Amino acid sequence: MVTGGQRSGKSVFAERLALNLSARPVYLATARVYDEEMRHRVEIHKQRRKDQWKNLESPLYITENIFQDTDIVLLDCLTLWATNWFFELNEHIEEALKEMKRQIEVVINTGATFIMVANEVGLGGVSANAMQRRFSDLQGYLNQFIAEKAEDVYFIISGIPVKIK
Repeated sequence: MVTGGQRSGKSVFAERLALNLSARPVYLATARVYDEEMRHRVEIHKQRRKDQWKNLESPLYITENIFQDTDIVLLDCLTLWATNWFFELNEHIEEALKEMKRQIEVVINTGATFIMVANEVGLGGVSANAMQRRFSDLQGYLNQFIAEKAEDVYFIISGIPVKIK
């Protein structure tokens, strides 16, 4: 697991980890593109990765992909995936968390090696907005679940990785 704040360098670090483990890793993107700004962000990620990666897109059902036990899979990112489920299930965090946990269990049981990227959205303080507070709860619960399952957890601060597990 690779976690940290927005623009902390999480994805770049996670990409390096994956490339150290495989000459052709799998990039599992969870983003939905809603506007031009988001399209630009996605393009920056794609340009950085070039053709070295096998690219998959799964905004909701990561289990629809078939992974081999030899695959190195970078799931980027859990926060966007949680956002998709949060709104797909009308902000019901218990239902969203249950479905995401179920899918995580399925994919990790394939034997593939997963590197999962997540934001620490709760570090910025408590929002005045109830919906944002519910989402922060969902993300926090998901991050705890992933961190418990992960062999290694890195927290990225200003581009500097700190191994915390």
